[in-house]
Amino acid sequence: MMNATSRTITFLRTRPAEAATAAVAEARLREGTTTLEMDSPGATDFRAAHQAGLFISALQADPSEAALIVDPDQALKLAKANTPGWLITVRNAGPSEAVLDALARSEATYLRATRSTVEAAAALCSLPAIEAVVSVFADDVDQAETAVLDGAGDLLFRDWDADRIGDLRQRLAPHRLVERTALPPGLEIDEVRQVLSRSAFRSWLQQVDASGAARPRYTWAPGRAEAAPVPPRRFSAAWPDSMWVGEAGPEELEGAGSLRPILERSLSGSPPEVAETEALFGARGDQVEAVAWTADQLRRRTVGDLVTYVVNRNINYTNLCYFRCGFCAFSKGPRSLNLRGDPYLMSIADIVRRAREAWEKGATEVTLQGGIHPEFTGDFYVRVTEAIKAELPEMHIHGFTPLEVWQGAETLGVPVRDFLVRLKEAGLGTLPGTAAEILDDDVRRYLCPDKIRTSQWAQVMLTAHELGLKATATIMFGHIDHHRSWARHLDVIRQIQARTGGFTELVPLPFVHMGAPIWLNGKARPGPTWDEVVLIHAIGRIALDGLVPNIQASWVKLGLDGAGRLLDAGCNDLGGTLMGEIITRSAGAAHGQELTPEDFRRAIIAMNRQVGLRDTEYGLLLTA
Repeated sequence: MMNATSRTITFLRTRPAEAATAAVAEARLREGTTTLEMDSPGATDFRAAHQAGLFISALQADPSEAALIVDPDQALKLAKANTPGWLITVRNAGPSEAVLDALARSEATYLRATRSTVEAAAALCSLPAIEAVVSVFADDVDQAETAVLDGAGDLLFRDWDADRIGDLRQRLAPHRLVERTALPPGLEIDEVRQVLSRSAFRSWLQQVDASGAARPRYTWAPGRAEAAPVPPRRFSAAWPDSMWVGEAGPEELEGAGSLRPILERSLSGSPPEVAETEALFGARGDQVEAVAWTADQLRRRTVGDLVTYVVNRNINYTNLCYFRCGFCAFSKGPRSLNLRGDPYLMSIADIVRRAREAWEKGATEVTLQGGIHPEFTGDFYVRVTEAIKAELPEMHIHGFTPLEVWQGAETLGVPVRDFLVRLKEAGLGTLPGTAAEILDDDVRRYLCPDKIRTSQWAQVMLTAHELGLKATATIMFGHIDHHRSWARHLDVIRQIQARTGGFTELVPLPFVHMGAPIWLNGKARPGPTWDEVVLIHAIGRIALDGLVPNIQASWVKLGLDGAGRLLDAGCNDLGGTLMGEIITRSAGAAHGQELTPEDFRRAIIAMNRQVGLRDTEYGLLLTA
């Protein structure tokens, strides 16, 4: 029986290998292994492993290519060379004083022990200022439990299947079991990017979630035509074993663990602070269920059981853009640059024609978004707005991101406020919150370096709201971001909304990786995990409670079934019919470009909710 004091126990699925051939790497990958353990790997070993998405731990290797498992004297040499401690595992070999010296000076993450020396190793790691964790191989559940009781905090598995890991998870409760890669959880991408080679960095990114822990092994990703991997009676898809998949999650806050005080305060009307929001994003397994349940209670209090949608059309008027955002698979460059196909630019007459077609099919809104054409000035956006309004006076125009507004004002040499006044007078109704991506400049510097910064996005939104132009808020997540950046983003939205009340909704947008340049270049994760999708929607509801009433699930990114599951995790809106959306399709999404009102009605009724047709600003047009 485990001690009632809960702690996190990590495990690594690793295999020894004499050589890393393509066949060996593929075989290990299929069984769930993340790491090959080798003596002195060469260039061909690294190439084969990294191409398969595996990492290598080695006794001797360049630190930019592998994690290192070394004797104490070697650890001291690595320390003198300023090798990061998160790359180092020290063997518990030789006099304990030598081992302690190596741990202290190298700041190694792990101390590799044998099963018979776990207690002695744990005594060293318990000393003040030593942060290393005892790591040991275990061949079965009994060995693993004994090792943890003796002080091990990291377990090494060879050829463990999902059900055996599930048995251990239950045996170790209330300790939390978390799978790691060759590198420890908690590493942020900026830190790793500066140390690893390009191929090693790419391999690590394929393996991890936003916390730096190992990703689940399912093939599902946002945009893929696959059902969400979530079990029917759970929200969390953290584990694939039969016990997890077949059982229901704990009720209400039973599984919340250390997050319970934050969730209880949220239910009592005190939304989390930024650090608490970041802590919520660290939820795993049963904690995800508790977060989703909390969000659903707040959803019921705020909007009841009504689930809404809008009949609209997206008009992506040009794919030619002079910005180079790493996540964007839609924008094209000039033909001379040979960038991903042919550029196009719709005429204003064509834009108006498409708006007319949408109106005749029942649309009440057109959404105008496109690339930033190098020849555009703010006059283009004004002319488009005026032309649509001249043809369709009752059509709501939801158009022009803060980036387009900023660029439009800049090209005309006028203040943002003056340009927004001009757009409003031309007939603009609301602004989409895209171009937000992640409102954390530490991330934006790599993700979209030439785009407006967080403060500029905020200035446009604040000004628009002050002028009576409402807007949506978005967050595009699952690429090079992390829990802190998500918490910061939600805090920016909260600060703006507390001042103006101008956001109608939050729309989380999972990163669709398949065609994104940043993914194809090996510099991003393959989108968020399912649990991260659940958390971003649920925590959005919790963090913005009392401020932003509506949380939308994107069927374009998740499919209608996937989005429908989120209606029990704080969401109350499924977005719009779109009629020809192509930006997400350009990134490789397979969920289609248009839905009908009947599609929405079926999905909402299937979730036992009331159907509501709305306008852009959440005015209710029809219920069923």
